[in-house]
Amino acid sequence: MSLMGQAAIFFAAAVLAVPLTKRLGLGAVLGYLGAGAMIGPWGLGLVGEVESTLHFAEIGVVLLLFVIGLELQPSRLWTMRRSVFGLGAAQVGVSAVLLGLIGLTFGLPWLEAGVVGLGLSLSSTAFALQTLAEKGQMSTRHGRSAFSILLFQDLAVIPILALLPLLSPSYWNPEPDPLARLLDVGFAIGVVAGVILGGHYLLRPALRLIAASGIREVFTAFALLTVLGTALIMDQVGLSMALGAFVAGVLLADSEYRHALEADIEPFKGLLLGLFFMAVGMSVNMGLLLEHPFLIAALVAGLIFLKMAVLYGLGRIFGLSNRSALYLAASISQGGEFAFVIFGVALGGQIMDRDLSDLLILVVTVSMAVTPLLILAVERLAAPPGGAAKDEAMPAIEEENQVIIAGFGRFGQIVGRVLRAKRIGFTALEFSTAQVDFVRKFGNKVYYGDASRLDLLRAAKADQARVFVLAVDDVEASLRTARTVTRHFPHLTIYARARNRDHAYKLMDLGIEHVTRETFHSGLEVARSVLGGLGLTHSESARIVETFQAHDESRLMAHRAIHKDMDKMAEMARTWAKELEEIFEEDEREERREQAASR
Repeated sequence: MSLMGQAAIFFAAAVLAVPLTKRLGLGAVLGYLGAGAMIGPWGLGLVGEVESTLHFAEIGVVLLLFVIGLELQPSRLWTMRRSVFGLGAAQVGVSAVLLGLIGLTFGLPWLEAGVVGLGLSLSSTAFALQTLAEKGQMSTRHGRSAFSILLFQDLAVIPILALLPLLSPSYWNPEPDPLARLLDVGFAIGVVAGVILGGHYLLRPALRLIAASGIREVFTAFALLTVLGTALIMDQVGLSMALGAFVAGVLLADSEYRHALEADIEPFKGLLLGLFFMAVGMSVNMGLLLEHPFLIAALVAGLIFLKMAVLYGLGRIFGLSNRSALYLAASISQGGEFAFVIFGVALGGQIMDRDLSDLLILVVTVSMAVTPLLILAVERLAAPPGGAAKDEAMPAIEEENQVIIAGFGRFGQIVGRVLRAKRIGFTALEFSTAQVDFVRKFGNKVYYGDASRLDLLRAAKADQARVFVLAVDDVEASLRTARTVTRHFPHLTIYARARNRDHAYKLMDLGIEHVTRETFHSGLEVARSVLGGLGLTHSESARIVETFQAHDESRLMAHRAIHKDMDKMAEMARTWAKELEEIFEEDEREERREQAASR
């Protein structure tokens, strides 16, 4: 079958299965798994290239780790050190030891039992994070704890994969050249250091150059090249591609291009992660499952129960409530995709035999498949009558500010400076690369991107903000942004900058109530000064300007309904000018009467 035909089958299966499982409350992941099983070799047999599909779909996991890295600034990683290197290390260590001891009990050699323990101690980053994100639980205490454990597991994969070849009988027979092995290790360390240094000093200038071209698809292509290039470099020296992507993300976490990168990568990540889940569903060996159903069920139940017990206990030790610890245990008690890699390397290195590898891969796959059902069961059993407890949420670690400023030129910077003086956090978005560079020279944090893009606004956490300051200079770009925000984030209170009267009316037509004409108030201040320079007293100048302002603002609202009719607007403008003159004349007459009465 042609590539186009296979792609059509994948899309059709996903479109049919995923909405169904979502509607049933089972989540998208189970839908992808079911779709893969349906079209795979043990289902309808529509697609047979399971290994190649799974290998290609691993790019989705790589992109996921890049996005995770983008959201994890180094300073924030340090603040998470207790949960990452404490809770995460404890989970991997305790689970691996217990699983390894069980393997020894069943007669496995100590080396094979150790590999089994390490492989099964890992959970599925892709499954867990996707499920938690779907349910909006990433900012809960158990969501944050799960993220910390998964992050440590992803980091732990690197030394595990580096250690396995050293344990292989083929490595020590014949006797290896110590100098050659030392050079291999040194080369790998040098490559990692080169990636870190190159990413730190070269990526941002390259992104600035690409962004300055103004061609969005080229920026997207460069973002994908950054992820895949770093991953491939790591893969060439025998390290994890996911680690390479994660390092690249962390290096760009403080970059002004962070939100734009995340928005561009997100669609590819979502599609390829879906393909990864479908490939996992295709890889389920139904023959082995049908041949040993009770053994598989017992192993899956044992794996999940043991990991849940470890996770629940550690969660309680690290300060989680009973409910949070239970949710944590259900979320990441499955086997993980890196188990496939570890068992594959162990098989190739003659550490593990084929039958055990196939059995464990099936156990891991089935444990992934039952995770959404397990989470659903725990939620229904453990949730209080009134819903999730309010104290389960904890502050998000990513940048989640109450205010978003779109357009960080002269107007937006004034708003930002006032907010910063009051220590109110805000996220600033600016489309001009030159302006981004200029502003950052003065210590201001601003992100590159077009604020009218829905994906960029979601990456900037617009769904969690309260106020949106629309300070974009270009009228059309301002209106595009206003339409996007009012349509998709109606909860946001918008304070908009208008270039002129017509711009103000168009913003009002979109339902925006707080509109400020950018030159109006500065013009009034100049008029006040001019009147003073002509000899009028301060109170006289202020009264005249305030009268003009009140009349103009009332006219702005009164003429809103006819602003598209230029003839009527012109007529009304003449009427308004005459009315204003009469108001001032009446004020002068009143003032003269008051002066005469005082004499």
